[in-house]
Amino acid sequence: MKRIGFAYNPTSEMAVELRERALGWCAQHGVEAWARPSEEAHEDPAELASTEAVVVLGGDGTFLRAAQAVADTATPILGINVGKVGFLSKVEHRALENVLAQLTAGDFELEPRLMLDIAVVPRDGRAARSTHIALNEAAVVRGGHAQVMHLAVDVGDSRVATYICDGVVVASPTGSTGYSFSAGGPIVEPTSRSLVVTPIAAYLTPLRSSVVGPQDTVTVTVEAAYDCLLSIDGRIDVALEVGDQVEVLARERPIIFIQPRGALPFWDLLRQKATLLPD
Repeated sequence: MKRIGFAYNPTSEMAVELRERALGWCAQHGVEAWARPSEEAHEDPAELASTEAVVVLGGDGTFLRAAQAVADTATPILGINVGKVGFLSKVEHRALENVLAQLTAGDFELEPRLMLDIAVVPRDGRAARSTHIALNEAAVVRGGHAQVMHLAVDVGDSRVATYICDGVVVASPTGSTGYSFSAGGPIVEPTSRSLVVTPIAAYLTPLRSSVVGPQDTVTVTVEAAYDCLLSIDGRIDVALEVGDQVEVLARERPIIFIQPRGALPFWDLLRQKATLLPD
């Protein structure tokens, strides 16, 4: 690799320090480089198109913002964690220079990950249909009021359930370790192509979570709610009304993660990050 972009968290002193280390290393080794705050990484499409890798300096939130920038490109992405957990990061910040050397030497593998296409369909055409992209999840959740909602979930043409609940999460395999997992959903191998549908605090239901194939659209219909919104990767909120539908399906184009040599395999990373299993 001869041209690397760095998307960083501008509010983190460590991420800013890491940015300077990264740019200095690239200058010393004849590698072209640019750096932008992660929320601005999408602003120059031509710059992204000519970049061979985007390296994210920050936590999972920073990574999710950068993922939006590369979603419509073939540019692979790598996270270097300076946050607390960093499930999306392959490398800790101490290994920055070693990883940059691996990238320039081509000492890595590429790992495709499924993203989600999301459409909000307002009832009776009261507003225009809107579309969104997510790496982790689309969550239909209650807003600032405590009342439960009635949410109908369809997979393809089949009604799966109508939940009395606080919400429903539709997660990608990558997102299965996030909101969906905290709501009781399974952890899915991240390179698989599937959707995980998990109700939040569902009342009197035998269906706690379902894994859906990539060929089907998952539709969540707001049947009754006092206050409801769609949360996309925990970053973007879209207000919903009764009768609105949220359609979620597997995106055709994957996002490409970089897997440096020596990076922990997913299940070892999971044990380390979540301490789910004893050492």
